[in-house]
Amino acid sequence: MRKTVAHRLKLGLLAACVAFLAWQGWYVGWVLWWKHFNPGTTHFMSLRLAELRARNPQAELSHQWVPYAKLSVNLKRAVVAAEDDKFVDHEGFDWEGMQKAIEKNQKEGKVVAGGSTISQQLAKNLFLSASKTPWRKVQEAIITVWLELFWDKRRILEVYLNSVEWGEGIFGAEAAARHYYNVSASALGPEQAARLAVMLPAPRKYEKHPYSPFMDARTQAILGRMQYSELP
Repeated sequence: MRKTVAHRLKLGLLAACVAFLAWQGWYVGWVLWWKHFNPGTTHFMSLRLAELRARNPQAELSHQWVPYAKLSVNLKRAVVAAEDDKFVDHEGFDWEGMQKAIEKNQKEGKVVAGGSTISQQLAKNLFLSASKTPWRKVQEAIITVWLELFWDKRRILEVYLNSVEWGEGIFGAEAAARHYYNVSASALGPEQAARLAVMLPAPRKYEKHPYSPFMDARTQAILGRMQYSELP
């Protein structure tokens, strides 16, 4: 009887391992595909579209792909300065930044800061949801490893800037530039780029008050740091 139970447990464990590896293989397959082909949409975009269509069945997302070379250098520098100033140096994780975020959150008694890198945020946007469950964070970390292993930094930043959320139904740099400034993503000036970068942690919140005192102060801070941003 004990041998039968142990045998079944082994088979169950083996089946779970096979299923886990197959699931990770699915992620790897898409990572390899998107290394050469631009994603038309992401899982996060699909979730947001479903939310919009629950209120308006005719809703559509605003999104247009722009190649890396045609994205404003100002925007690239601003986003790196605001979101991940060690982007070109780390291998997907900013351990020092994560530790500082943990300490700040503990001091405040709530989550007020995150330590996610651009690579981690992209992993979430491509495949996952905004939930903060332990499993999602683990899966995000695994996908981050795949992105850093198979893509170069230029590709990671290119896909990130073309897929990140910038407001209600607004995704990617081109849609954001057109919506907020009526210019192309290639024509964004330093102040415009800095203000867009400041919006990224909570774009649907900040789009309601894009020129609040907080946004103005953060924009000036990012403007001062942009010159030090190292780009791929």
